[in-house]
Amino acid sequence: MSSVINATQCRKDLFNILDTAIMSDERFTVTTKNGNAVIISEEIYNSLMETLYLLSDPTLLDDIEEAERTHDEAVDWRSCRTDIS
Repeated sequence: MSSVINATQCRKDLFNILDTAIMSDERFTVTTKNGNAVIISEEIYNSLMETLYLLSDPTLLDDIEEAERTHDEAVDWRSCRTDIS
């Protein structure tokens, strides 16, 4: 979920906004006359950075795509569904 607030609102309620971002993974876009900033939890930030890192490595990306192809070809989804039922 995302909320848009202005800098004045942010300043007045900063600690509550930080707690909300941390506890509920909500993101806040803070608007100012000079541009906008986003407040997110450290957990979401770290996840985004890891995803960007992984996607920026062409060799790793090729390996992931190959693993997905190999997995899809190796698994007979109909028999898995039968086994689960």
